[in-house]
Amino acid sequence: MNMMTSLMRMASRLVSRRHDSASLVSGILCPRCPAPPLRSQPTRSLAAKQVKGQKAGGQKPQNRKSNKDKQEVEIRRRMTVSELAHAMNRDPDHVLEALLNTGGDLDSLEEDSVLEERWIKEVVRRSGMKFSYQTLSSGRERKALGQGLQRANADAYRRPPADPACLVQRHPVVTIMGHVDHGKTTLLDSLRKSQITSTEHGGITQHIGAFIVSLPSGEKITFLDTPGHAAFSSMRARGAQSTDIIILVVAADDGVMNQTLESIQHAKNANVPIIVAVNKCDRPQADPESVKQQLLLHDVVCEQFGGDVQAIHISALKGDNLLALVEATVTQAEVMELKAEPTGPVEGTVIESRNDRGKGPVTTAIVQRGTLRKGCVLVAGKTWAKVRFLFDEHNRLVTEATPSVAVEIVGWKELPGAGEDILEVESEQRAREVVEWRLFEEEQARLQEDVTLIQDRQKEHQEEYRRHREALSHLGWRQRRVALYRANRFSQRPSEKSQSHTLSLPLIIKGDVDGSVETLLNILDSYPGQDQTGQDQTGQDQTGQDCPMELIHFGVGDVSENDINMAAAFSGSIYGFNVSINKHVQQMALKKGVPVKLHKVIYKLIDELKDQLSSILPPVVTDNILGEASVLAMFEVTTGKKKVVVAGCRVHKGLLDRKMTFRLTRGGTLLWEGSLVALKHHKDDVQSVKSGMECGLSVADDDITFSPGDVIVCYEPIETQQKIMWDPGF
Repeated sequence: MNMMTSLMRMASRLVSRRHDSASLVSGILCPRCPAPPLRSQPTRSLAAKQVKGQKAGGQKPQNRKSNKDKQEVEIRRRMTVSELAHAMNRDPDHVLEALLNTGGDLDSLEEDSVLEERWIKEVVRRSGMKFSYQTLSSGRERKALGQGLQRANADAYRRPPADPACLVQRHPVVTIMGHVDHGKTTLLDSLRKSQITSTEHGGITQHIGAFIVSLPSGEKITFLDTPGHAAFSSMRARGAQSTDIIILVVAADDGVMNQTLESIQHAKNANVPIIVAVNKCDRPQADPESVKQQLLLHDVVCEQFGGDVQAIHISALKGDNLLALVEATVTQAEVMELKAEPTGPVEGTVIESRNDRGKGPVTTAIVQRGTLRKGCVLVAGKTWAKVRFLFDEHNRLVTEATPSVAVEIVGWKELPGAGEDILEVESEQRAREVVEWRLFEEEQARLQEDVTLIQDRQKEHQEEYRRHREALSHLGWRQRRVALYRANRFSQRPSEKSQSHTLSLPLIIKGDVDGSVETLLNILDSYPGQDQTGQDQTGQDQTGQDCPMELIHFGVGDVSENDINMAAAFSGSIYGFNVSINKHVQQMALKKGVPVKLHKVIYKLIDELKDQLSSILPPVVTDNILGEASVLAMFEVTTGKKKVVVAGCRVHKGLLDRKMTFRLTRGGTLLWEGSLVALKHHKDDVQSVKSGMECGLSVADDDITFSPGDVIVCYEPIETQQKIMWDPGF
């Protein structure tokens, strides 16, 4: 009975619920039909603990910005640090700070380093921004590659010429030039009362040195000492472009040499006046008048011959007549009326640059306009600096540098190239804009070169295809298909080609300053990389394989662990000029088998490089002819059950040695080459047969037949190591 009552109650509830649902649906579908009132269902209030900082009757306050309010950053794959910072409108340092404690290698990141996609997203998230992928239409891509993106020019330029009323007197910048070992640095020693020559390796100058010399009269002269070695032509050209007067040092006992003529040409190209210093006049074999006559042949007319070039006879070693040379320099400067504007933004030129272990990137620069002080923001090439310190040539701190003063500048973000113009800008933000614009211009120029190269390759391919089709145009379509099939069928596929053992020498070049690296790269550019030619012991020319050099890296500074790892990856060698290597890195190089060649004198470095290139080349095999014989008759000799063909010969030149290699020729055609089985004189086995004697010889090859008149040559193969026939010019 109870069970029947429960079942009836459940059925009534189901009917009631179905009626309510039907009424609700009919009310929605037909608004005019009245809907029954909905019964309120009992609700259970959920008990929740009040959160700290949340009101009892309200919700938790939303302190975070909504996703709609976040700044949106357009990203793409393979973005560099600088590109991501520009897209976020932040500094590149902000990107590096956002990557802290993420597991990324921040030490190896630079502004031009490419970031992985996950790190790009992580930087945007940590910066409180949202990202979206950058989309470029095909038309815009073609524009970016072909025509270059339109962008406002943000470069910095030199100021227009100053008002003559704002100019003040400045001291001259003088460059000492000439042939190697003609006494240029010794002359500076005598003027400065210093010992620069004793500190130079090999007794030759290998850098541009900038010094200020104060004269007893109170005058000051900034001297640039350029290298005289043939390898440093680019340094001499840079020195000539940055100077007011050139002192051409010529040895009285040596006369006009190659680098003397080159220095004269640099002076003419830069339109700079010359003062000739005829040095070493104290030597017995000195002939100053002959030097002047030699200079006359090269359009350097001294005052003695009616020209305007002053010629001073001096002895730099003994200090003779140096005062006259200084007076001539001061007089020339007065005639030129050298003036500069000491106010306004700074303008200058980078003379030399290097990486200092304690100071970082350091440049030696000459101020040409304005006054350089600590805190100035400078731009040079594709880098910038906020000046932290200024040092003079004695490594002493200075507070400012006026025009014509040479100083060392500390505070560069990266190392600028030697010869770059230095310009002062208003702020660090402006400096970044200038650098970004120059990098953008360089990228666009590189893209344009790539597009031009691609178009040229396509044009060559089309022309080759057209010529190939024209060669088959006289055939029918079926014959043409057969010809093309055969050409493709029997052509050697790349996978089927035998692997050529290409000889090469991967190189890493490290130098102490930017000018040294530039000089070494210029020398390497003169390497032909073609077939090398040498001579064997007989004086005959032998041509061997080429051994190209592959420059995989170059830089300024000491040899580092990265250099060792890179050289080990490419199986290359490291050549350093005036740099050092610490003990840990040296042990690392020994462990990985990386040759590290360090030199203080440039021509010794090149000599060792030539020796290494020669050692890589395979030896040339030459034939040392010992003797010749002619075949007179052929007969067979029975040895056991076997018949052996024997050639009866007469030696008419040298001797025949059984241990050596023999060659059989007939009418100039090579028939056989190998060793003898037997060599007999009459019936006796002999080791050798001399000229004028008759002999019988046999070979192991049964297919060889002898005929009267054949020539048999006895020779000894000799391996000769090839020598690189590379003349870098010194």
